[in-house]
Amino acid sequence: MEIIQDVTRGKLHSAYAIRDFDKAKEALESKGYRIISLEEQAGLRVQEGADSGVSQRGNWTKEGFVYVPSKGAFLTMDSPIMANAEQATNCHRSGKDFYLNGEQVEASLEGSIKVINTQISTNRFADEALTSFAFGKNAKAYGEFLKENGINNIQFYLSDYQDKPFARQAWLCRVNSDDESGLDGDLRYLNYDSSEVRGVRVSDEVAKPSAENSRVEAYTPKEIQKALESLKLAGLESQILEALKK
Repeated sequence: MEIIQDVTRGKLHSAYAIRDFDKAKEALESKGYRIISLEEQAGLRVQEGADSGVSQRGNWTKEGFVYVPSKGAFLTMDSPIMANAEQATNCHRSGKDFYLNGEQVEASLEGSIKVINTQISTNRFADEALTSFAFGKNAKAYGEFLKENGINNIQFYLSDYQDKPFARQAWLCRVNSDDESGLDGDLRYLNYDSSEVRGVRVSDEVAKPSAENSRVEAYTPKEIQKALESLKLAGLESQILEALKK
């Protein structure tokens, strides 16, 4: 499977794979990527611009939507699909939803927000709880970016409820005034082999330790003794060495 790296500047590098969700996720992770978050993608879209690939194509993100009867729809940072990618994708392959047990629902709701307003103005991203939660520290800048590109509101697309809880993965739509770059929680298409899954990883320059920080901090007994003598603390060498052994 081809991994296409299209963001190569800044702190985060990003690449995507086009395949059904579980296979693409596995391929990206094998190359050191993790599935992108909404906050990270919002930042990369602002960085790369509206005409870039990261803006002009939609993709799955790591967040999910959880639908719980009598409670509501929730956007969660802890999508149960992420930990059960193959099982969830297989459910979609057979035309079924990925249903959740009580433990999965409880875990998902701990890192979630209830979706109440499904349409939010781009000039209020930092003020509205839902967009602030979704896009994090990049909410304000991303809202301004969308507005500059002719998008005044975004829509959160939700699925109908069922008689038992289920999850859908979050799909961030492209930057385009036709679909308003909305966030879709209504897709049961993890099995589509033409879907895009995007990953990120820390750039090599950021990950690379500096020469100063990469020095191995190991000292000989003689060096320790000399340092203690300079501090007029001679005689503590044996105690320090004994403590280090523990």
